[in-house]
Amino acid sequence: MDRSSHPRSRRIVPVVAAAAAAALLVAGCSSSSGGKKSEESADGVSAGKASTPRMTVALITHAAPGDTFWDTIRKGAEAAAAKDNIKLVYSSDPSGPNQSNLVQNAIDQKVDGIALTLAKPDAMKAVVAQAEKAGIPVVGFNTGVQDWKEQGLLEYFGQDESIAGEAFGRRLNEAGAKHTVCVIMEQGQVALEARCAGVKKTFEGKTEILYVNGTDMPSVKSTITAKLKTDSSIDYVTTLGAPFAMTAIQSIADAGTDTKLATFDLNKDAVGAIKSGKIQWAIDQQPYLQGYLSVDSLWLYKTNGNYSGGGEAPVLTGPAFVDKTNVDKIAEFAAKGTR
Repeated sequence: MDRSSHPRSRRIVPVVAAAAAAALLVAGCSSSSGGKKSEESADGVSAGKASTPRMTVALITHAAPGDTFWDTIRKGAEAAAAKDNIKLVYSSDPSGPNQSNLVQNAIDQKVDGIALTLAKPDAMKAVVAQAEKAGIPVVGFNTGVQDWKEQGLLEYFGQDESIAGEAFGRRLNEAGAKHTVCVIMEQGQVALEARCAGVKKTFEGKTEILYVNGTDMPSVKSTITAKLKTDSSIDYVTTLGAPFAMTAIQSIADAGTDTKLATFDLNKDAVGAIKSGKIQWAIDQQPYLQGYLSVDSLWLYKTNGNYSGGGEAPVLTGPAFVDKTNVDKIAEFAAKGTR
C-alpha cells in the first residue's frame, strides 16, 4: 500500500482491538503439517460464507516442517477463510531469505492480502516494502511485535514475547525455583530469544540458555538429558514449545532427576501432561486466534476499511497461564486442535 495512505499516517486514535471477537464462534477444521510448498485451504470447513466477492489471501510463516504448533494457526486461518469467502494459500519456510521469496511469489500472484510472520525481520523488510508498493495490505502475526510498525504492516496479532517471558520468570519465583535452563530450538529467532530474555529479567534465580536443533528431536532429547546429568542444580526446565516440552519429559526421566518442567505454548499432549503433573504450567498464546484474526482482518479491511488497533497498537492474544486449576476447561478445545 502507498505509505501516504497507510492508516497510521492519519493518526487515528487506537481503538479497542476486538473487531473480530465474534470470530471465535466459528469452528475449526482439520489441518496437515505445514511445509515449504504452497497449498490452498481445505474445502469443507463447516462455516457460513460471506456474500462478498472472492478474494485471495497468502498466509506465509516461518514454520519448520513437522512443527505441529502451526497446525493450530492454520486451522484458525482456514476457518476465517471459509467464512469470508477467501481462497487461502499457505506456505512456510524457517529460512528468512526463503520466506522472503515466498512473499515475493505472493506479490507476483497479485493476491489481495498477505498475513506473515517476522521471525527474521531484517530478511523480510525489503519484500514487505514491495508488497506495500504493489498496493497489497500486509498484516503480521505470531512473531514480530517489535518490528511490525517499523515495517509498515497494517495490524499485528500475537503475544508480546518479552512480556510473556517476564510473566514466566515471576511464576518461577512463585514456584520457588532456583535454577532454570531455557531451551531455544532455533538460535537467532527473535521471539524465542525474547522469551528467554524475559525469563532472565524477572527470575531471581539462575537462568541458562541451552540451544538445541529443533528439527532433530532425538538430538533435542539427548542434549537436554546430558545437561541435566551434568548439572544437578537445575530444578526447572523451560521449553518454548509444546512438542519440545513432551521431549523434555523424556529427557528428565532419562536423566533420573526430579527436575520440574514448564513451557510456552500448548497442544493436546501438553494438556494431558499438565493434568498428570509432568508439566507444571504452560503459557498459551492462542495460536488459533492468531490465524483467524489475521485472515479475517484482511477481509474486514478490504470490505469495510477496518483495522484493529488503529494501526498503532498490537492485538495481544496472550500470555495466558494454563495449569491444573484451569486445564479442564481448555482440554476439550485442545482435543479438537484449536487450543
